[in-house]
Amino acid sequence: MSGHLPLVQALLSPEAYPQPPRKIDLMQTQMSFIFLTGEHVYKIKKPVNLGYLDYTTLEKRKYFCQQEVILNRRLCPDVYLAVITVTDCDGKYSINGKGNIVEYAVKMLQLPQDRMMDNLIRKKRLSPGMIDRVAQKLADFHHSAATNQEIAQYGDINFLKINTGENFSQTEKYIGLSIASNCYNDIIAYTRGFIRTSAPLFHERTERGRIRDCHGDLHAAHVCFSDGIQIFDCIEFNDRFRYCDVASEIAFLAMDLDYHERRDLSQRFVEAYVEASGDRGVGELLNFYKCYRAYVRGKVESFKYDDTHITLSEKDEALSKAKRYFQLAESYISQDAVNR
Repeated sequence: MSGHLPLVQALLSPEAYPQPPRKIDLMQTQMSFIFLTGEHVYKIKKPVNLGYLDYTTLEKRKYFCQQEVILNRRLCPDVYLAVITVTDCDGKYSINGKGNIVEYAVKMLQLPQDRMMDNLIRKKRLSPGMIDRVAQKLADFHHSAATNQEIAQYGDINFLKINTGENFSQTEKYIGLSIASNCYNDIIAYTRGFIRTSAPLFHERTERGRIRDCHGDLHAAHVCFSDGIQIFDCIEFNDRFRYCDVASEIAFLAMDLDYHERRDLSQRFVEAYVEASGDRGVGELLNFYKCYRAYVRGKVESFKYDDTHITLSEKDEALSKAKRYFQLAESYISQDAVNR
């Protein structure tokens, strides 16, 4: 990672860009450096191997940049513009410049932060009508999303066991930190029990073609109401996180609306999706997948605690969010018991 620091510093300078921006802001995730210039966003993948993704070679980073553009154009075709090069000419880094190619980046339009769904929720500006439009867009997307024999196998209970088991093994180290031991054990018992007793239901979903090449990371921060509805930042780095039952995808956003204390809009979203898609089976799996998705969000926030590139206050905020997500995951167990 240290080898990337000169490049990162260089891209904070307006002179590195073909049209020098007035201001450049840097954001980081575990896997990316993100440069915001006001008009455009340039996203560079970190040379990391996190187990579930591998960006360790330049060729791999180029490939996954290309995949990010291709896959995200399905839901926001005008936002993801191109894969561009970062070059080094005698120690001078530049975007699409002369010299040796040292990195690749995804170039996007910069979407307005005040139109992101999570920010609209906080400002109490997210309406039921807006939720209905998101549901319709997703119903249309899922109807046309790819499915085949390879994708369909990810609806099999063996893959569910792999994905959920990975969640539990990766969060064991956070017991007592972001998740209580009784919460951890209760969710494991519920998850394993549900998969075991609902095997015929999962098989039926697969037979009905409900396992699709989805978005994979559908939470409120990835939905923007600008020039229509832009749903961005899908998972490109690992197909098995994107190949899933459409019910799991719908449960993800419904769960996140619950997290933001808008259960009314969460229910409205699910009902609108079922009406638009005709998929009445979503309800039978809703709480199971809500539990799964809340647990995933708790895991992701917990991972930030180990990130050496964020501040102590950011770590504290991540732990607070992780605790809330894990508690939310546990709450779906009792809800499912009532519904069943």
